[in-house]
Amino acid sequence: MLETRQQIDLDGQLRQDDKVVPFHINQNGPVIRYSFTDPDEVVELRLSENSSRLDLATDSGSEKFPAEKLDEKIRGTGVTYDDLALRFLYWPGGRVLGDETVHARSCWKLQLAAPTRDSQYANIFLWADKKTGALMRLEGYDADGKLVKRFEVVATQKIDKRWFLKQMRIEEMQPGTNKVQSRTYLEIKK
Repeated sequence: MLETRQQIDLDGQLRQDDKVVPFHINQNGPVIRYSFTDPDEVVELRLSENSSRLDLATDSGSEKFPAEKLDEKIRGTGVTYDDLALRFLYWPGGRVLGDETVHARSCWKLQLAAPTRDSQYANIFLWADKKTGALMRLEGYDADGKLVKRFEVVATQKIDKRWFLKQMRIEEMQPGTNKVQSRTYLEIKK
């Protein structure tokens, strides 16, 4: 799980075509805070041993993120609030399918099946680095078994002796064709 002793402050952006959506990211223990501007919005991801929860920060505190907004794209990019929530990491019954190499890294390939129909994905396949446990690639499939989204780590960076994501490519697929219909990059800067 996340270290609780260290606070991390980074800047990032979601970039799709000519559109750039800047944000600030702050991690303080098991809470990851995404701050967007224009309009202002702060979303907090709370991670625990058994679940994740997305909250909307308000002037009076925080409230559970509305379930009906989870499938909304963030500022018109290919990333949804459900993607930020990482709920799929907590789906029960995941299984290891074997090992594969991703970007010269030996990875475990896992399959996670959605326990309910409240996610945009029915199945997730993810590749986790065997040595570090870091997510290297993720593919989301719809209820018809068609690939709808692919996430892939493009670059990492070392900050204060710890490795962090530098760039991730998110591709929305045209279901049934495996053709990329849009591409978004998530970039984190120190």
